[in-house]
Amino acid sequence: MNERVLTPRNRGFLFLDSHPAGCRQVVTDMWRACPAPAAVPQDPGPVALVIGSSAGYGLAATLAGLKRAGIRGIAVSFEKAPTERRTATAGWYRTAATADLARSAGRDLVFLNGDAFSDAMKDQVADLIEQRFGGRLDYLVYSVAAPRRTDPDTGTTYASVLRPIGRPNRTKTLVFDDRGAPEVREVETGPAGGDDVEQTVAVMGGADWERWIDHLAGRGLLAEGFATAALSYIGSPLTAAIYRQGTIGAAKAHLEATARTLDQRLGKTVGGRAVTSVNGAAVTQSSTAIPGIALYTGLLRGVLGEGLVPPVHQLAGLWDQLTGAAPSVQDEEGRIRLDTWELADDVQAAVAERWEAATTGTIAGLADLDWFRAEVRRLYGFSVPGVDYTAPVATDVPWPAPGS
Repeated sequence: MNERVLTPRNRGFLFLDSHPAGCRQVVTDMWRACPAPAAVPQDPGPVALVIGSSAGYGLAATLAGLKRAGIRGIAVSFEKAPTERRTATAGWYRTAATADLARSAGRDLVFLNGDAFSDAMKDQVADLIEQRFGGRLDYLVYSVAAPRRTDPDTGTTYASVLRPIGRPNRTKTLVFDDRGAPEVREVETGPAGGDDVEQTVAVMGGADWERWIDHLAGRGLLAEGFATAALSYIGSPLTAAIYRQGTIGAAKAHLEATARTLDQRLGKTVGGRAVTSVNGAAVTQSSTAIPGIALYTGLLRGVLGEGLVPPVHQLAGLWDQLTGAAPSVQDEEGRIRLDTWELADDVQAAVAERWEAATTGTIAGLADLDWFRAEVRRLYGFSVPGVDYTAPVATDVPWPAPGS
């Protein structure tokens, strides 16, 4: 086993290595934090497919599905293996830990590592459902955030961008210097040009989600009453110009339009349904790349404290609505809203007041910086309570075997 002492090395919010023991503890902590169901899930449990299962809300969906709904089935992600020089990605280690939890819970969950956009992965998943899980899929949760996608039909590779539409956007953002000191800066992002919007929609919109449904339906694998949800975000007016009204927002709008199309189709063919689930803010590897989001999330935590709802709690609520354990509550656009705690008028007013007052000199009293810094480090397995970072740790953790 390749054992060594790991210390965090980072460039801004991007860390070069991940800590296996820390990532394992993060998963364990999420599992413990997930509310237990009112009744013990049935055995053997519904068959589910989670696409994008190793990080952020996709990881929360996997863990909450296991604990809250007793799912079995398949989890798909795209992670890098360890090498002699570098650790694996954090999602690799989180997946190994999730597999152990699934096994201890007596749930048959197979973890696949590869390109979810490819037809080869869709074929592999369909074969597994057919051969291992009785040929019927009950649920599909789609949670994919990627910088690029290759269209299997044309071979064209599309790249997503984070840009406002129509005009430049100038916003405050939060950064930390090499010593960890916070700084509030103003940054300007130029507007989308050329085919930026179309490219971003092609990557982050609903095309691949719909292709998954078409592929599985074409193989006759959707169970009667099949339900699917794609995870989304709306966010605050403070970040709307770069997010909801920007290129990513155009992709989210396409995702929601796809949900309405799929919902009609599934209702007619298998008595099923399709929804988007709008989640609340969280510190994720994707969100830290968006200008302004780090500042906003730190301020939101400063306002709400422990009232900020963690992803695994939100996704427990989604599974309750998908399985019928709780009534399905949707807005006028047909979206399940798990973000109402964040977008409450009083919360947004308090965050907006702090946003206006935020400078490098005042930020420490307005945002929960200790929490935010620790959350970023925990994405890579560092700053996790209960982990001895002075001890050597094995980095060549194997990908979970599918079992018997």
